[in-house]
Amino acid sequence: MDALPTKDRVLAACRGDVQGDHPVLRWARELTALHRQRLAIDLPVRDSIEQQRRALIHDIDNWVANQVLPTLGCARLHTESLGAVIDRLSKFSACALAALTSADDSELWHAWERLAQLAVGYDDLKDEVSTGRRRLPSAH
Repeated sequence: MDALPTKDRVLAACRGDVQGDHPVLRWARELTALHRQRLAIDLPVRDSIEQQRRALIHDIDNWVANQVLPTLGCARLHTESLGAVIDRLSKFSACALAALTSADDSELWHAWERLAQLAVGYDDLKDEVSTGRRRLPSAH
């Protein structure tokens, strides 16, 4: 079993459906809730949400650093942390869900397409990190 959850489990967590007790899935659900709040509130309250988001991203990155086996020096470096990728999946999920209430079909299609593309990219990254072919930036 992989230490990192599949894209399908992450996307389900972003919709609020967390199966099992995987910490990354809980954090993905929390990040999506924060992004949904950000979409619905005024600017001054966003500072508190941003602090909570950064803390969750940091938690994910620390957890991953302790769970994933060290990579060989030849593994290519990814440009962002797994926590940042999960945060974007959460943000795109919140935007896609919000677009369901939009009257603009183009906005709806683009929101879901962007989410689908990032989900595939996450799954590729998960596989590469799990097999040691890709390394992540330092969590510290």
